[in-house]
Amino acid sequence: MNQPLDQHKQQEATGNQRVIQLSLEPADNQRLANLCGLQDDHLKLIEQRLGVSLRNRGHDFQITGEARRANVAASLLEQLYKETANEELEPETLHLHLQEAGLEALEEEGVVDTGTPISIRTPRITIKPRGNNQQGYVHTIRQQDINFGIGPAGTGKTYLAVACAVEALMKDEIRRILLVRPAVEAGEKLGFLPGDLAQKIDPYLRPLYDALYEMLGFEQVGKMIEKNVIEVAPLAFMRGRTLNNAFVILDESQNTTREQMKMFLTRIGFGTTAVITGDITQIDLPRGTHSGLTHVLKVLEDVSGIGITRFENRDVVRHPLVQRIVEAYDTSEAAEEIEREAKEKQRQDERAARQEAFYAQAYPEGRKP
Repeated sequence: MNQPLDQHKQQEATGNQRVIQLSLEPADNQRLANLCGLQDDHLKLIEQRLGVSLRNRGHDFQITGEARRANVAASLLEQLYKETANEELEPETLHLHLQEAGLEALEEEGVVDTGTPISIRTPRITIKPRGNNQQGYVHTIRQQDINFGIGPAGTGKTYLAVACAVEALMKDEIRRILLVRPAVEAGEKLGFLPGDLAQKIDPYLRPLYDALYEMLGFEQVGKMIEKNVIEVAPLAFMRGRTLNNAFVILDESQNTTREQMKMFLTRIGFGTTAVITGDITQIDLPRGTHSGLTHVLKVLEDVSGIGITRFENRDVVRHPLVQRIVEAYDTSEAAEEIEREAKEKQRQDERAARQEAFYAQAYPEGRKP
């Protein structure tokens, strides 16, 4: 923020983009500082949530963005500045004002195509999401508080979530990163692994660690874990906690129960972004236990403010063979399902035929009880 404004007044930019000049009155430096927040944190949050760009020189603001979003941002700044006359603005207050300003209606419009490729900057590498689904996924994570990334292995749903978490941490938008995983056996018995429950889960979180090492470096990750800036925890350890100012990634969420998923989602506090990733074709829960992921997708389908990105086989970004393997499994499973349905229909037809034969023999005159 605090960048020089354009000298001339612009009313409309190309396409549906608008530039609004706004002067906040009366001029009061203490109220302005209250509005902007420490290190402009409040303005950054407005930018992030509304998808606009803010620049200001003192009490003069320039708002750039899609027309409707720019108008909402201008009205919000005026309202917040009025509030600064009587109260100290807190992140929680700002979140409530964002909701009242019509943020949910804007979020229902979906991703705004700015024509600018999205990139994620981390200390060691810059990640460029590929394809519309990955681009939309990252955009949604930056805009929404709760996000679901659903799809097959190799589509980048977990890797991109970790990248967004690191980027948010480096920008001081959050205070810590939490990596969470349900403690469910996937063919191997957890009880035979050494250590307590957290240590037993550690090997299963290796992909998350590898991503963090790539983006931050081994030593930096180690220091952050020691300082609890990065925390790794089994899902069971989330019960009873409220997570504020954090970026939480729930990986392998297809292996949560309904109760666990509800418990996790209700842990989310102010200033927290949650990303839930999973592949509903690889559920390792005991037979008869319903997946919390498949259930919650139906429950939250029409709830505004929830981001859901569904990846497809064409989004696989690993070795080309991975995509072919996923497609081969899908084809095989579809064929098996058709075969199961055919056998079930055959059993029903045979049962009906036996029943008819029984009645024909028992009641030759065609009379049934």
